[in-house]
Amino acid sequence: MGIQISPSILSADFANLGAEVDSIADVADWVHVDVMDNHFVPNLTLGLPVVESLRKVSPLPLDCHLMIENPDRWAPAYAEAGASSVTFHVEAAHAPVRLARELRAQGARAGMGLKPATPIEPYADLLPELDMVLLMTVEPGFGGQAFLDVVLPKIARTRALLRDRDSAVWLQVDGGVSSATIERAAEAGADVFVAGSAVFTADEPAAVVSHLRALAEAAAVRD
Repeated sequence: MGIQISPSILSADFANLGAEVDSIADVADWVHVDVMDNHFVPNLTLGLPVVESLRKVSPLPLDCHLMIENPDRWAPAYAEAGASSVTFHVEAAHAPVRLARELRAQGARAGMGLKPATPIEPYADLLPELDMVLLMTVEPGFGGQAFLDVVLPKIARTRALLRDRDSAVWLQVDGGVSSATIERAAEAGADVFVAGSAVFTADEPAAVVSHLRALAEAAAVRD
């Protein structure tokens, strides 16, 4: 699996989501959908109805990132709604192994998200149950934040855990990803990159996606 780019529609024009997705459809790998409930994080975004509608028009698979309380209850519904990848936060999940298995049974890839201060090591034994680990490189809740370099060592440690287990689990980073930061994240071991404001506030979103991919591919760790 090579480098993948998953532009976040959190920074897109919500009144024209179909057109926004179309603008990156030929160059991106996923559409990243940030779901926030104003409880787990201090922001309220979109939910199941938007995901269901977007699935009908998006030429790209949906990568849903659930920053919500009680993902054990709600996450499977996003898989049922057509999300190809569903990421829950381990800080909010009560039964992460059961939840990951349920998501996979629904036909979705199961992702586990961690806030910047949450260490990966206590969850190393969960890796075989997952398809992706998402490491937040900002405090979750709002787009447009600055990349936290303090997370780079955790990215490297997570990559080492995956390498030691000969794992096919993807390693995603989310927050502050831009042309100024993506190389550092790729050098540390990330292979899936969420970029929001860097893509959708640009005059040519597709060109930005292609540029980010080229930078990450040049800097990527070779296992």
